Amino acid sequence: MISLVSQEGSPLMIAALLYAGAAFALLMVRGIIGHQQEESPVQRRDLPPLLGLTVLGGMVGPICLVQGLTLLSAGSASLLLNLEAVFTLLIAVLIGREHLSRKGLLAAVLILAGAVLLTEGSLSGASLLGTLLIGGACLAWGIDNNLSQRLSLRNPIQIALLKAIGASVPMLILALGAGQTLPTWPVLLALLSIGAVGYGLSIWLDLLALRHLGAARESVVFSTAPFVGVLFSVVVLREAFTGGMAMASALMLLGVAVLLKEDHAHWHRHDAFHHAHRHRHDPTGGDPHHNHDHPGDEQLSSDPPQAYWHAHEHQHAPIEHEHAHVSDVHHRHGHRQGL
Repeated sequence: MISLVSQEGSPLMIAALLYAGAAFALLMVRGIIGHQQEESPVQRRDLPPLLGLTVLGGMVGPICLVQGLTLLSAGSASLLLNLEAVFTLLIAVLIGREHLSRKGLLAAVLILAGAVLLTEGSLSGASLLGTLLIGGACLAWGIDNNLSQRLSLRNPIQIALLKAIGASVPMLILALGAGQTLPTWPVLLALLSIGAVGYGLSIWLDLLALRHLGAARESVVFSTAPFVGVLFSVVVLREAFTGGMAMASALMLLGVAVLLKEDHAHWHRHDAFHHAHRHRHDPTGGDPHHNHDHPGDEQLSSDPPQAYWHAHEHQHAPIEHEHAHVSDVHHRHGHRQGL
């Protein structure tokens, strides 16, 4: 949909309005459910990564995307967005020390092969520039995803809302200060609506996924999104579905299928550490990661004791056990070869 309105204004103005729509949507979500879920709020030490993901993911990425969409077809741009998964995965594994099995690495190779196949034969002139711009947006979002994963234990609505406001307000001020005008009302409402769903709700849900999956696995699952863009471009925009698109789609879908079949479980040790986040206290031992004391807790005196969600500073005691898990914040441990 963004490609339909990318000619109606500057990339800076369009990016600003997309995140303005995201901010409006997140304010509504916070008003509806914000008081129903106790979460750990943003702390002062979270400000540097929050600033980084706001600038890269909220400003650099959208501006590059909008500019790139003016130079490429919607279908090609949609498939190229799978590069975000590859960048996210590589940063998570090589820098963030997340673990990914051989199946996960194979999935990344398949997706990258599909992206390379897509650009073959169109590496000249505007197509090359469009490809580089989309690639730059994906790199910015790859860094953003890894920074977001580090903050995923904080209140996801608060993180997403701070990002949306922090990105939209400066860009809107810069655009208006440069003499750029708002688009017509139909285009304005379209951009706000796209931003509300494609950025606002998407960022909130993505933060929840990062919390439970880790950045590497989240990125490959999230890479299914561009296939919706390809389908839309073919069915609605009547763009041609070329043989290259078909082969690239097959490789990327195969990569996602390989990752979804991954089952990672082994004996591992958790060292003692201290942090704060939303977690489920289960006095029956259902969650061995958060089986800590709560002095004076009335809910524990009930018969039977009640399990409930809450957020506070807590200490993790050392524990050794075996269960299926991913490389989330609680499972950043070493792995023997082949695991």
